Amino acid sequence: MQNVQKISPYLWFDNQAEEAVNLYVSIFKNSKVESVVRYGEAGPGPAGAVMSATFRLEGQRFMALNGGPHFTFSPAISFFVSCETQQEVDELWSKLTADGGEEGRCGWLKDKFGVSWQIVPTVLGELMQDKDAGKSQRVMQAMLQMNKLDIERLKQAYHQ
Repeated sequence: MQNVQKISPYLWFDNQAEEAVNLYVSIFKNSKVESVVRYGEAGPGPAGAVMSATFRLEGQRFMALNGGPHFTFSPAISFFVSCETQQEVDELWSKLTADGGEEGRCGWLKDKFGVSWQIVPTVLGELMQDKDAGKSQRVMQAMLQMNKLDIERLKQAYHQ
């Protein structure tokens, strides 16, 4: 029996679900489209257009729907991505902000579909949890000045 993920993020798009799913699967390793359901002649969407899709990003199951313009994304929900290296941070940041995405502060961004992501180096948590409150505060102050997080700058603030 296959182990089923009990809770999956479900993303509501106007009509860009297929484009979004293909972009996300191309960006993240260990990712794939699992299934696509298309509208038939009975609608309610155009025949052949994607109604919904199930896909995996880094092994995590997601679902996407072309549900129309009734609902939009908000930064109140975001996807937190832990990155081991600056190269990974840079690559994900570049790919997710491309073609109309928006940079935000402190590692946050919106992709071109309006989905919010946090691209965060794992070292940030380690640096901010130091028992020395001064070190943690310096790291926090450095982070607050950044859009894309810079591991070396965070480490420099920690070691000041």
